Amino acid sequence: MTNVLLLGAGTIGRMIATLLKQSGDYQVRIGDTNAEALQRLKKRLDVETVVVDASNPDHLASAMNGMQAVISALTFKLNPSVAKAALQAGISYFDLTEDVETTAAVRSLAAQARPGQIFMPQCGLAPGFVGIVANHLAQRFDSLDSLLLRVGALPEFPTNSLKYNLTWSTDGLINEYCNPCDVIHQGKRQDVWPLEGLEHLSIDGVEYEAFSTSGGLGTLCETYQNQVRELNYKTVRYLGHRDRMLFLLDELRLREQRGLLKEILENALLRTLQDVVIIFCTATGMREGERVQLWDARKVYHQTHGDEVWSAIQITTAAAICAALDLHIGGQLPSTGFVRQEQVAFPAFLANRFGQHYVGPGVKTDT
Repeated sequence: MTNVLLLGAGTIGRMIATLLKQSGDYQVRIGDTNAEALQRLKKRLDVETVVVDASNPDHLASAMNGMQAVISALTFKLNPSVAKAALQAGISYFDLTEDVETTAAVRSLAAQARPGQIFMPQCGLAPGFVGIVANHLAQRFDSLDSLLLRVGALPEFPTNSLKYNLTWSTDGLINEYCNPCDVIHQGKRQDVWPLEGLEHLSIDGVEYEAFSTSGGLGTLCETYQNQVRELNYKTVRYLGHRDRMLFLLDELRLREQRGLLKEILENALLRTLQDVVIIFCTATGMREGERVQLWDARKVYHQTHGDEVWSAIQITTAAAICAALDLHIGGQLPSTGFVRQEQVAFPAFLANRFGQHYVGPGVKTDT
């Protein structure tokens, strides 16, 4: 039995706790500042709960006592503190952050890791799973030309002008829409503005738009610098979403007032469990003397587990980080230090009991 501290009893944290506990191989301790959220979770799962202020080093040290790993499902702002506490406790660290500066802070700490201790940020959907897919596609070419990653978590039944509902962290969403985007263009690594590079695509007869957003590539630009001509990540939305967001961000200048933007979005946009996650990754290059294209396309829908409906973004995000933990415990990842998502073997991920959530109806792929 592996003892794991899970920080965060919110939307994603509840799904992580459920998957780990139902596996039968993990003893889960869940920490959060919200005692009521912990109590609700404890009524559904046989887990240990503890009130933890993740900004308090003493709280973190106490919560990590006797643990072998910590998973942070907290806002990215708290992750450097959690990673520092993990380093001091000598336990492995996993998170879901898309924030570039947070990942850099975690990576710096990872340089001091003890033998057998890993630091693995960005373990969600994007960054996370898409990096694993991208690396798998890239490795199938003799020479690589382009890697284009398109991902979206969308309401299955949009009902507002933005054609969007909140399905995950509002802070993370705002980060993606406001921060610079790391890309490789014409062979050169550079930053581009978020919400630029608008394109249209059709999947299963439905028209979507896609545009640049921050953080989705994780460490891929570093890994593939000087090896690819084009590498970029774009978020998929229903048609018209990008222009309405630009009105809010630029014309109303809410890009400069992220706190107010968060308040507006959380007040106006309903949360939904009826969503769909779209993943569409393509790669081009030379193989055996021919220029070819390979792709991996997946749709994951919300599901019912017991008497609860779990959203697609909950399932895909939680399954990815649980698989990362499982692969680490099973000795299938680098054993010490900073671990990138592209260091995860794609076949091993899909064969994993948690990675299996990415396989099934709605999955189309030639990988």
